[in-house]
Amino acid sequence: MLAIGLALGASLSWGLGDFLGGLKSRSLHVLAVLALSQAAGFGAVLVWLALAGDAFPGWTAVAWAAAAGAGGCLGLAALYRGMAVGAMGIVAPISAVAAAIPFTVGVASGERPGALQVAGIALALLGVALASREPRADGGGRAAGAGLALVAALGFGLYFVFLDRAADASVPYAVSTARGVSSLLAIAAALAVGVSLRPGLRHVPVLVAVGLCDVGANVLFGLASTRGFLSVVSVLSSLYPIVTVGLAAFLLHERIAPAQRLGVAGALAGAALITAG
Repeated sequence: MLAIGLALGASLSWGLGDFLGGLKSRSLHVLAVLALSQAAGFGAVLVWLALAGDAFPGWTAVAWAAAAGAGGCLGLAALYRGMAVGAMGIVAPISAVAAAIPFTVGVASGERPGALQVAGIALALLGVALASREPRADGGGRAAGAGLALVAALGFGLYFVFLDRAADASVPYAVSTARGVSSLLAIAAALAVGVSLRPGLRHVPVLVAVGLCDVGANVLFGLASTRGFLSVVSVLSSLYPIVTVGLAAFLLHERIAPAQRLGVAGALAGAALITAG
């Protein structure tokens, strides 16, 4: 039950951070949002690492964490850009297909979730798929940002797998290393294309909030992955689109189609089954 609670907490934190990051990417360059929010989160997680006092976990664990950071950076960049050019209510749910990657890896590695949990996982993934199929006003074609959402799903899926491997040795080191790598990649990319990293003071509080939400979710997921099956906690952590879609509907008045509402309900029901199992 602790792993389930931690994973759901990660989902809530990611959902809020992604909403704020996607919203801010509509007024700032996506690389500026990514670089500055990642740097803010990195500062916070370094404090946690110092207080934890964990021993160095070894270079293998560091390598897994670095790979997780690269995957997470790719995922966030694609997600923020996708939500800047498309509807959050479409882009965020598609990105949650990322859960299919760690679920497959976990089962292939010998994890055996219970029958109710398997049903819940299937229902949650189906709910995400339905939520991504909101009809377009022009009657067809791929929704704006859908391709970027799939790239985000790939990045997040790899992040889940790699951080799970690194967290077995030390969660604080895993999250710190991943965040350090993603911060460096984002800053390097921003400087390479000439993006200003001076956004103005009015943007700073939201950017810091994005970074803290993201790193908080990373910590919660890292802890959950050491206490439960990767195949289960990754799916629960991927329910963040429910938060993002809800905020977009309430604050931005994005329309949520009936099929999408059904998908959100299915994802919630799936989470309940996973918890019950």
